[in-house]
Amino acid sequence: MWRMRWQTLGLTAVSVGLALETLGFLVGWLRQHLRRRHRPPRREVLFFPSQVTCTEALLNAQRQGGPPEAAPAAAGPDVRRSPGPAAGAAGSGAAAVAASSCLCPLPHGESSLSRLLQYVLSAHSSLELCLFAFSNPQLGRAVHLLHQQGVRVRVVTDCDYMALNGSQIGRLRKAGIQVRHDQGAGYMHHKFAIVDKKMLITGSLNWTTQAIQNNRENVLIVEDEEYVRLFLEEFERIWEEFNPVNYTFFPQRK
Repeated sequence: MWRMRWQTLGLTAVSVGLALETLGFLVGWLRQHLRRRHRPPRREVLFFPSQVTCTEALLNAQRQGGPPEAAPAAAGPDVRRSPGPAAGAAGSGAAAVAASSCLCPLPHGESSLSRLLQYVLSAHSSLELCLFAFSNPQLGRAVHLLHQQGVRVRVVTDCDYMALNGSQIGRLRKAGIQVRHDQGAGYMHHKFAIVDKKMLITGSLNWTTQAIQNNRENVLIVEDEEYVRLFLEEFERIWEEFNPVNYTFFPQRK
């Protein structure tokens, strides 16, 4: 009799523990969902060249289940200028949080590159990339990680620049990511990305280390339904135009 009671009590305790654990997970999920739902739309401007900072913490956090959400812009104007090369190394926000466990000698503050990485890594379901040149290894690793975690990634690029040394396109293709390129007389010169069909990332920046570290460039991040729709329509138009069934064996030279 006592043995049965103890077994019953044990099963009850286990059930209560599991219920509390599930409840804690649901409460955390609900808080995060409500926070995302009620936060203002993203509007941020990043200027380059970017300060050289550590990005390993963000990429490692993504491997372990996702990086901290990109910190919102400071109170006041809804367009934020990101720290440039002269910014201090202390920084704040998601990059500093993710860097707390990293011991590398590089500065761990926020930079334009770390902000861009945070927005790219925030993708949960889809990522469309329409890029003239793509050779930056940190951004390449971020896209590869998203693909490994089930995010649908599609890439449109320029056929000439995808063949240059250091291009990330071959690595992404080898990983199983869909890539399409032009064959026309002009360059595929777009530089934009669409995250989860809700956020637009666009500007003058080529996703190359040269541009990120040396060039005067700009990137606009915006959550605006109308702008996202227009850029997504352009991506889908190009995606269909660059369908491999339309390729010719001897394409016209540029």
